[in-house]
Amino acid sequence: MQAHVENLVKLQRLELDRTRLAQLARALPAEAAQAEAALAAAQRRATEASDALSREETLRTRLERDISGHRQKAARYRVQQDSVTTPAQAEAIEHEVRFAESEISRLEDEELASMERTEAQEAALAQARAAVEELALALDKTRERIQQRQQELSREQAALQAEREVLRQAIEPKWLTSFDRIAASRNTGLARAENQQCTSCSMGVRPQTWNQLREGELLNCDSCGRLLYWDPAMAPAPKLPQTEKASSDGRAVRKPHQAEA
Repeated sequence: MQAHVENLVKLQRLELDRTRLAQLARALPAEAAQAEAALAAAQRRATEASDALSREETLRTRLERDISGHRQKAARYRVQQDSVTTPAQAEAIEHEVRFAESEISRLEDEELASMERTEAQEAALAQARAAVEELALALDKTRERIQQRQQELSREQAALQAEREVLRQAIEPKWLTSFDRIAASRNTGLARAENQQCTSCSMGVRPQTWNQLREGELLNCDSCGRLLYWDPAMAPAPKLPQTEKASSDGRAVRKPHQAEA
């Protein structure tokens, strides 16, 4: 290839590398954001479990207070049973005692259910807090790794930029202008021609254009507009000539001519 074509090929590789590094750099904050979101979710779960435990504790405090109140009522009614004078009074007091005892039984069942829920919520809280610690540590490591990677990418980008500036100065302005214009709209400004096709858009190349490319010219693809070049290094190797088989007496054996149809 001619020097300006080789320089354009190198420039395009540099531009693609710069694009790749820029994409990697843009993706790094997303990794941190994902780790932060996972930590925030675990913190919410821990807070929810803690709040649920607090609600159960408040509930049991109320239940114990209510149970104590009903026990006191039942005790007072039992004392009154000793001083009743009529069957109606005795029945009324017995009714109040039975009601207080049934309420005590119901509230104790609720208290037991609350204790079972508390046990499950304590396990969930312990698990959530462990996850918070683990994810917080993972976030710190992610941030550290991202910072190191950003520094590496910055160094690579600076090296590519320096090489790019030197290379652009070695390319003729007309080719550089055309390359920049096409690359701005097509992402790449250059395409290799191979087997009479543009390797970027896969459209065929006219025979005359193909011959000119093989002579080292740089031409635009009729389809995608990219600058087409031909790389002799990518051309298929020439076939080796077939040797004629020798007969037993040393003379070459000629292949018979096929009869014309």
